[in-house]
Amino acid sequence: MYGIVNKSIKEYVTTTDGARTWERIRNQAGVDLDVFISNKPYPDEISYRLVSAAVEILGVSSRDFLIGLGEHWIIKTGQNHYGPLLAAGGESFADFLINLNQFHLRVRLIHPELNPPDFICTDVEPYRLKLHYRTHRPGLSDFVVGLLQGLGTLFSDDVFVELIESKNQGADHDVFDVRWAPKISGVTR
Repeated sequence: MYGIVNKSIKEYVTTTDGARTWERIRNQAGVDLDVFISNKPYPDEISYRLVSAAVEILGVSSRDFLIGLGEHWIIKTGQNHYGPLLAAGGESFADFLINLNQFHLRVRLIHPELNPPDFICTDVEPYRLKLHYRTHRPGLSDFVVGLLQGLGTLFSDDVFVELIESKNQGADHDVFDVRWAPKISGVTR
């Protein structure tokens, strides 16, 4: 994964739990780097070790940590590093999801060694769709849930995500049932 992933993990931890907690996590993960270069690829193992150490030190579930990290990725990391690309991704939550692979193609201009996941939308309805997620990286389904919730925040929609087919349970790939409802003055309709 690119350094921006590890930078985002660090930022998420330091924002929610402080720099001392980050140091404990980094030390427990056996990661002697404290500065990650955003556009430099690093072994996936570093990111996985940081997440594992964070889960243990923070005393949270992997699911909760990855969902929170996914939300943070969209709201903070994505906005700060890919703001114009995010804005060009679509006029609505649904448009953005439908164009997600195009977004990754544009990101590859910045990160040429990027090996992004593949997202396909099916059964598209006005406020519901199925999102098919294919990746060679295991264990990131909850991160995708957080990304979707973060996108909901970005588009001012309440988002509800359910994993209905799981690669961990023998499916070819993960499939999410994604529903959303636009917010009106803080009240969901």
